[in-house]
Amino acid sequence: MRCTPTDTDLALLRRTFDLAGHAAARGIHPFAAILVGPEGEVLMEQINAYLPDLDMTGHAERVLMTRASTRWRPDFLARCTLYVSAEPCCMCAGAAYWAGLGRLVYGVSEKRLKALTGNHPENPTLDLPCRTVFAAGQRPVTVLGPLLEDEAAEVHETFWRQQREAGEDPPSRAGH
Repeated sequence: MRCTPTDTDLALLRRTFDLAGHAAARGIHPFAAILVGPEGEVLMEQINAYLPDLDMTGHAERVLMTRASTRWRPDFLARCTLYVSAEPCCMCAGAAYWAGLGRLVYGVSEKRLKALTGNHPENPTLDLPCRTVFAAGQRPVTVLGPLLEDEAAEVHETFWRQQREAGEDPPSRAGH
């Protein structure tokens, strides 16, 4: 698997930023994921899925990997790449691992996301790198990131600042 980002990697990562921005415009926390097949074809896209059921586990990456694992077997997913606007939390990294994902490319780091969200009750961010989760597994997952981190962080800086200024109480918005 490629260990350095290509122009295609960066373009697809930026596409997740666009999807995250569209989610934020709808009042949904700005997280997005795209699954790309071995030939470079986009297989699935997903934004945060907290709403409408108030599912605290409705993170874009987890939902996408659940959908993918019911459609394709791990041997196929091992040749796929998951692009995510923000580093997957331990739950999402676990879902990607169990589904069989072979490669992950992400934007903003979990550490920086935690600094941006602060102690917001809607997004109690875990500062646990996805590489740590994958390293505990029995098979490798190639990880590239953080990439384009300042770009990836922009939508979060705006969204979380607006949340603080509005003083909204949970569960009025979507969680990561």
